[in-house]
Amino acid sequence: MNFEYLMPTKVITKKGVSADIGYYANEYHLKYVLIISDKGVEKAGLLTPIYHSLDEYQIQYKSFYDVKPNPHDTDCDRIAAKFSDATIDAIIAIGGGSVIDTAKAVSILCTNKGTIKDYEGMEVAKQPPLPLLCVPTTAGTGSEVTSWSIITDTTKHYKMGLGDQRIIPKLALLDVELTQSMPASVAASTGLDALTHAIEAYTCRIANPITDGLALHAIRLVKENLATAVQDGDAAARENMLIASLMAGIAFGNADTAGVHCLSEAIGGRYDTSHGVANAIFLPYMFHHNMDADFKRHAEVGFALGVDAGNTVEKAAYETVEILLDFNQQFNIPAFAELDKVEQNDFQQLAETAVQSSSNPNNAKEMAVPDYVKVMEEAYRNVLAYS
Repeated sequence: MNFEYLMPTKVITKKGVSADIGYYANEYHLKYVLIISDKGVEKAGLLTPIYHSLDEYQIQYKSFYDVKPNPHDTDCDRIAAKFSDATIDAIIAIGGGSVIDTAKAVSILCTNKGTIKDYEGMEVAKQPPLPLLCVPTTAGTGSEVTSWSIITDTTKHYKMGLGDQRIIPKLALLDVELTQSMPASVAASTGLDALTHAIEAYTCRIANPITDGLALHAIRLVKENLATAVQDGDAAARENMLIASLMAGIAFGNADTAGVHCLSEAIGGRYDTSHGVANAIFLPYMFHHNMDADFKRHAEVGFALGVDAGNTVEKAAYETVEILLDFNQQFNIPAFAELDKVEQNDFQQLAETAVQSSSNPNNAKEMAVPDYVKVMEEAYRNVLAYS
């Protein structure tokens, strides 16, 4: 067995820890930082304790809090250009996956010339990106511990991946207080995003014993906490979802995602669909398509979700599909056909985009264009082909 494992991020989980960001920035000898966030975080007042903490340690800062969901290449270029003259020595990202992915892209552009499109692929940047300190405000992407930034190419209308171990954040502060203002709909879609990460990390072709343990525990945490986190906004449940998201992020960061992400990124690039929603939509259908490649591993996902361990692996896998479909109904995830702008005439082109994803070779089952079209057709009709 051959595999590599990397987890360089310092993780601190503590209620109120985001207000100590100045202390940790000072530990890294930072003098001047760029804070990247979004309007929702700013309007909720979540940046004020950050500013106070940095002031306490006499760390200068500039801020940008207009990151949009599904960040675009042009936005990343614009942010980097706006702050190119500043002597910034690190970036602090406070927000969800879009904010953190934007911060990663900007960290590359702050030390390297060109546009963000120039850095698609693995380890393209010649100069080390700026260090990143992250405070996630949603529990889903796990971007606070991964080496990837996913940015929409607005010319080609697809999501490009920027992979570089140097953009793995130095620090991740998990502060449940920052998730308390998260709407229930966002808690649901980001929670199912974390579940997708964990399931794909466990069932992909390059899973390893370390990622297996992380992924299965993340799945259990989602099963035990997501409903309460969504319906009640319970602090303990939301903190557990932060941990589940982080563990799933470490898992897929050291294994991979798979066919669900190949499709969701194609959909997101074309229609600007929420990433978590797209993942949730396709997860049951891709799981069903893949499960006969390895019934045992797919059944083990089900056991972590509460399927009776006395079942045969085939029966357990089928029951898992039903659980995933029930999640989407329980958390009001729209059907694929209900998404804005979706047309069946696009499926062929979307499938061609999905096949080009770097994660496609690691799907549990080999996927060609017709396979992705089939999965989309099933999701669109909301009917599984059990034959």
